Amino acid sequence: GSLKIILYLFLRGQLAALSIAAVVIIVGVPLWWKTTETYRAWLPVSQIRELAKLQLQLSADVEVVFARGTVTPEQQKKVPLTQTQEEHHAVDEDTALKYRYETKYRTATIMEEDALNKPTAAEADLSLHVLSESPCGSLVIYVIPESSSLLPEDVKVYIGQRRTALLRVVPQMRTAKMLEQLLHHLQPHIKQVLRVMSFSRADITAALSDRVRFHPGNKESIADSMRAFKSSPGYEITFSLLNPDPKSHRLHWDIEGAAQTYIQPLLTKMSPVANFSIDSQTLHYAMLGVNPRFDNTRNAYMLNADSLAHVINPVEARLGSNAASSNPVLNFLLYVPDAYHSPLYIQDQNKQEVPSNAFHSPRWGGIMVFNVDSYYGPEAEFPVDININMAKVMGVFLAQLRLLLGVQSSPPPPGFLVAPCGRTGLADWELDRLMWSRSVENIATATTTITSLAQLLDQIGNIVINDNIAEQVSSAVTSLQLAVAELEAGNLKFALQFSKEAILASEKAFFDPSLLHLLYFPDDQKFAIYIPLFLPMCVPILLSLIKIASEARQKRREKQAKKD
Repeated sequence: GSLKIILYLFLRGQLAALSIAAVVIIVGVPLWWKTTETYRAWLPVSQIRELAKLQLQLSADVEVVFARGTVTPEQQKKVPLTQTQEEHHAVDEDTALKYRYETKYRTATIMEEDALNKPTAAEADLSLHVLSESPCGSLVIYVIPESSSLLPEDVKVYIGQRRTALLRVVPQMRTAKMLEQLLHHLQPHIKQVLRVMSFSRADITAALSDRVRFHPGNKESIADSMRAFKSSPGYEITFSLLNPDPKSHRLHWDIEGAAQTYIQPLLTKMSPVANFSIDSQTLHYAMLGVNPRFDNTRNAYMLNADSLAHVINPVEARLGSNAASSNPVLNFLLYVPDAYHSPLYIQDQNKQEVPSNAFHSPRWGGIMVFNVDSYYGPEAEFPVDININMAKVMGVFLAQLRLLLGVQSSPPPPGFLVAPCGRTGLADWELDRLMWSRSVENIATATTTITSLAQLLDQIGNIVINDNIAEQVSSAVTSLQLAVAELEAGNLKFALQFSKEAILASEKAFFDPSLLHLLYFPDDQKFAIYIPLFLPMCVPILLSLIKIASEARQKRREKQAKKD
């Protein structure tokens, strides 16, 4: 009887050990696995991989209009005519560009002929604009007779304020019998106009700086792109008046009125590119970081070009910053020298006075020195009330603002006459050119951000991917695909809008704080938590299973021995 009880207890212990092991393996392990797994929402990985290989096509519509006297009756029979030209440009192994120009040739209408008979090119440009407004990103080139009085003798191309150019017939075109010969002679001149008024390879390559490593041959493009601020949904513009000597000068500046008159028209026109906000401040006892040198020959103080770099840091500490906004800040400083260091002039590298008496710092802003010593005589009573000439000041700041926002101001080719910008400070074709660059830059930045995020999430498996991050990533991918499609279709305004949405969504996903929760949770910490929890329970079960297995093997051997 006692033997049976011992056998029963032994079998019951074995069954209990096996049951506990089965519960742990069948229920416990899956339950633990499920409750401790990292939640990772679905991401469009295949579409992100496609975007990593960026194939961009930029399409522009060009209309070439022949005025009366530029084509023969025989040539006129063959127009209207449409030609398409494509240029391929492999930037690197992952980025390729295709430039597509669809050129439509036609003859001028009666109303256009009337406009081209205006006394000046500026009046003709305005009249042509009133007749038909060209869509964003397109160009119209009017070919005018050699005898036309619209252009001065030494000018072959006039570029207007809108999206219109006037091109004088060149001598080779007069000798062309067939239309094909005429277009062959005309084509190089059209390309030259396009390089000035539309996107250029240098601009677009510079806009791809987030994706592409520059080669030494592109130094000018690099300099231009390094000067301008990176593309951003918004910018803060701050105007600061620095008065180091309030005891001598009581300065008055109508910055609100001046900004409204000179700066706001430009910002309104650039509203498709970004949002802008303006603020101003006056800083007393704010000194420059360097001591100017007195020049006896000029009887004035001088700031050398080499010392300009040291001017900004001490002043910047006084400027303050807008902590509520993450947008880049463009600083414009008007410095009025104290009475002891007046007049103060800035010298260039050749020791010549800078006409504007101002300089700008890439991706930071500009500083102008405004001398007021001529406003009062030696017997003046201090402090002297001084009203600052805002037209002079804002003319300099407007030019600097254009450069810092990426509006290219390269000199036109020989024989080109470019119309002044007008009161907006920006021609329509200049805005288009900036929009092309910004669209490509936004697409390049967003694709780089989104592919980097996908690689990071793929490499680190314990980062949680919440639904809102997946939503932002999907939104960024969709916006990128739409932006690329709109660029290909030549819809510049929509392409820019979708590219801005893509960059916002991609950066929101990339910098989401929830991505950091499990980023720094290494495996050794996991073991430190789980071993004290599972080891006391697992050791007895494991030992029981080993004992059961060894006894089962022992019985098998005994049975085998009996058979033998």
